Amino acid sequence: MYSAVMSTPERLIESTRELLWERGYVGTSPKAILERAGAGQGSMYHHFKGKPDLALAAIRRTADELRATAEGVLSAPGSPYERIEAYLRRERDVLRGCPVGRLTMDPDVIASDELRAPVDETIDWLREQLASIVEEGQEQGQFAPSLDAEEIAATIVATVQGGYVLARASGSPAAFDTGVRGLLSLLGSAGTPNSTPR
Repeated sequence: MYSAVMSTPERLIESTRELLWERGYVGTSPKAILERAGAGQGSMYHHFKGKPDLALAAIRRTADELRATAEGVLSAPGSPYERIEAYLRRERDVLRGCPVGRLTMDPDVIASDELRAPVDETIDWLREQLASIVEEGQEQGQFAPSLDAEEIAATIVATVQGGYVLARASGSPAAFDTGVRGLLSLLGSAGTPNSTPR
């Protein structure tokens, strides 16, 4: 399942990331982690203090990966509208849900300040990035100056996370795509009279 050159700690982190996404914190047992990682008994405690420590490393890795993916899209060439559109339309495994967003629905993660911190930091970072792009669009006359950049950023994040939930509930990515199209339509109509978003 994992590359033969991947170290035991790496295999443990990767297997924990996958299991957290699939089963949540409570459903991710040390036995399941070891089995998926192909690691021997005791290896978790050799490399990590225990399940919470390993889960934190896995959550941080997931958060870092999501941030890097979003940054790659949001910092790409294009107008502010085009970069937001690219972020909303980027390829996702919609029916699996957001690996970070799903952690917000895990009561054990939310109950732990330490486990929740990378999740909160990632969502806050994403909202800040999106707000700065909206502000850039306002400066260029692409978005109306009356828009509140932080509110628009929060709406974009809510559309993505809500889209995952609706898609999973219906068993189809169509609900996600519909939400994205609706938001882009609203953003497109939020331009100044003498500008076009595209």
